[in-house]
Amino acid sequence: MKLGLVTYNMAKDWDIPTIIEHCAETGFQGVELRTTHAHKVEVNLSAKKRQAVRKQFDDSPVALAGLGSAFEYHAADAAEVRRNIEATKEYVQLAADVGAPGVKVRPNGFPAGVTEEQTLEQIGLSLRECGAFAKNLGVQIRLEVHGRGTSHVPHIRTIMEAADGDNVFVCWNSNPGEVENGSVRHNFDLVKNCIRLVHINELHRRDYPWRELFTLLKAAGYDGYTLAEIPGSSDPVRVMNYYRALWEALCGEG
Repeated sequence: MKLGLVTYNMAKDWDIPTIIEHCAETGFQGVELRTTHAHKVEVNLSAKKRQAVRKQFDDSPVALAGLGSAFEYHAADAAEVRRNIEATKEYVQLAADVGAPGVKVRPNGFPAGVTEEQTLEQIGLSLRECGAFAKNLGVQIRLEVHGRGTSHVPHIRTIMEAADGDNVFVCWNSNPGEVENGSVRHNFDLVKNCIRLVHINELHRRDYPWRELFTLLKAAGYDGYTLAEIPGSSDPVRVMNYYRALWEALCGEG
C-alpha cells in the first residue's frame, strides 16, 4: 500500500509546489486534489495550464493519485442529477488531461418523498453513465462511502450493483458507522472486491480498528493509496512525519 494525502483540510491552502515539497519531504507518495481549494485544479484551466499541472507531478516523486469532487446523484430533481452527471464528465476530462487516474464522487443522503430503493438505483445508474464515459479516457470513477444514510455500507453495495460497470469503484472512507462490535470485517467484505481508494483519518483514534483494516486490505491484495484526510496544522511537516511513522507501524513497515 502507498501513503498519500487528501487536500480537504491539510493542504487546502497550499499551491501545487508546496504540496509536492511537503509530501516529498515527509514520505507521502501521492495526493488527491480536492476541488475548490488553493491549488485551483479546476475545469476552467486552459489546455496549457492542464499540461503544466501534469508536468509538475511527472517531474516530482509525488504522484497525482486522483481528483476529489463533490458531485452527487441522489437529488429528487432529475435536472439537478443531470447537471451533476455532465459536470462529472467535464471533471473526468480534467483528470485525464492532468494525469489523474481517478475521480472521487459521492452519494450524499436520501431526498424526501422518494424511496431509498429508488434513490440507490438512481445513483447507481448515474454512476454507470459516468463510469462508461470515464473508461474511454482511462479514468476511474471512485464512489466515496459518504452521506447521511447512504454511507451505510450495504447501501453502497446496492449502488454498486445498480452501477453494474467495470469502471466504477469504491473509496473506503473509514467512517465510524463501518464499525460493528469493534470490527469492520462484515462491512469491508461487502465491497472489498471493488475498493480502489481508501481514505484514512486520525490513526490515533481507538474507536476505529485501524490494524484490522490494514490487515484486511493487505489480505484483499490492495496495493493502492491510503490517503490521509486530516486537519491542518501550523507545523504540517512535523504532523505529516508523525503520521507517516504511525502508518508504517500499522502496515508493519519501518
